Amino acid sequence: MAASGISARSPAASDPKSYPSTSGAVAASSPGDGNASATAAYEYHFRLHELAKLSGSKEFPQWRQESVIKPSLQALEITFRFVSVALSDARPYANHREWRRRLESLAALQVELIAALCEEAGGGSGAPVAELSSCKGLLSRDKSSQEVWKVPGTTSLVCRTSEESLLPRLATWEKSEDSAAKILFQIESQMQRCPFTLGLGEPNLAGKPTLDYDLVVRPLELHALKRNSKNHEDQALFTIHQILELWLVAACELLARIEQRIDAKEWTAAASDCWILERMWKLLSEVEDLHLLMDPDDFLRLKSQLAIKAAAGGEAFCFRSAALLRVTRWSKELKRRVPAILGVEADPNGGPRVQEAAMRLFHSRRRGEGEKQGKVELLQAMQAVEAALKRFFFAYRLLVAAVMGSLEASGNRAVYMPTEALDSLSQMFLEPPYYPSLDAAKTFLGDFWQNNL
Repeated sequence: MAASGISARSPAASDPKSYPSTSGAVAASSPGDGNASATAAYEYHFRLHELAKLSGSKEFPQWRQESVIKPSLQALEITFRFVSVALSDARPYANHREWRRRLESLAALQVELIAALCEEAGGGSGAPVAELSSCKGLLSRDKSSQEVWKVPGTTSLVCRTSEESLLPRLATWEKSEDSAAKILFQIESQMQRCPFTLGLGEPNLAGKPTLDYDLVVRPLELHALKRNSKNHEDQALFTIHQILELWLVAACELLARIEQRIDAKEWTAAASDCWILERMWKLLSEVEDLHLLMDPDDFLRLKSQLAIKAAAGGEAFCFRSAALLRVTRWSKELKRRVPAILGVEADPNGGPRVQEAAMRLFHSRRRGEGEKQGKVELLQAMQAVEAALKRFFFAYRLLVAAVMGSLEASGNRAVYMPTEALDSLSQMFLEPPYYPSLDAAKTFLGDFWQNNL
């Protein structure tokens, strides 16, 4: 939610090669594009250059899902660190109970999304995994290490391969053991339909292969990028934005895959990815909502120290994230794919050609068969992405008002202004529908059934 005005010493923006390339349409101008110095300061403060090197490295050429799953797992690992940071806060007014609940919920949402990504066809193909049989040699280890143990009433072995993740350590700390137990239960239950499990200490009752978590996530290098500060608000702010940025990296990679699948006319697979993208936008809102738990006085003091302020006529803080702008533009530009999905060309004169094709598809009795299979689901998912995107920016504006005050949310403008004078953040969720032809098609289809019934 925040951006720091560190200084002119801040390095240049992140290397664009760390993210998938976008089309010319996606690279169109957008709010915040001209604020390069604020973006550079934001990236410098949250160490996004180093984070991009870890999330963007391709170490397993045979694993096609690596570029999407790796940053997602790294965001989950940083959430484990956040649990430690929040529960270590010694301030008497820190709301440990709500922090615990929020972080448990956030971890569960992330595990659910990671499982959805791993469930995709070929999700486990090429991934670095260890078969359960290869863990039997660990039986000679000290039992207290809990690397391998028997499941009561079964002959299966439960094997954990990670030695660097913080989650197993949280499971042995009195303050966090119950939170760790909930997260481990979520991993076990959500990964049931996946070809492998994460290997973080979850029971693994099915005896599935375990991901080489340490090799993929590199927890030691990841945690080396933490904020070494005694200021708990500073640590929380830093951790929130690292989680946010890693999920934005995953969203960029997912959008690239959606484009590829639409080009290949894999409608059902593209629809599945769009539904995951919609859930990613919802997850981003949950991450941002963690700011609500920050102490007002301590956070506003930190805000002043970091020069976090919206100048008159300036852009909202969220627009200082280059990755957020990229994902926003790309999500919006999915609308350009609608004519190709419907099998028509858009009328340059603005005729109803696309709308009529949409009505025929929606009303067709064979819409789930043949070449039409998956098209309705894809169009529905694309509109769901639009709704989730607009909800994110609407919720963000309310969040800024709750955390910093209404004047800050409006960029130091008057709170009530005519629509044409609204700030860019307000304009984001007041934009007209991204899919007017689909909107009109559903309107006329509704009228058709209303008149016939």
